[in-house]
Amino acid sequence: MHKYSNQNISCPHCGHVIRIPLDASAGSQEFYDDCSICCNPIHLTMEVDELHKTINLFVDADDEQIF
Repeated sequence: MHKYSNQNISCPHCGHVIRIPLDASAGSQEFYDDCSICCNPIHLTMEVDELHKTINLFVDADDEQIF
């Protein structure tokens, strides 16, 4: 599995497609990146599955409340 890759995502705030660099060398991670258009923070959760050699990326606006 490649440890470094790029992924296109849609900003959950404005819908603009941006390119996010991913570094899977440290395993699963949770991080934030700012949209280059609207400057709002994007919450990203990356889950690395070494067994199946896949990376799952979950994107949300982080203003969604879970109860």
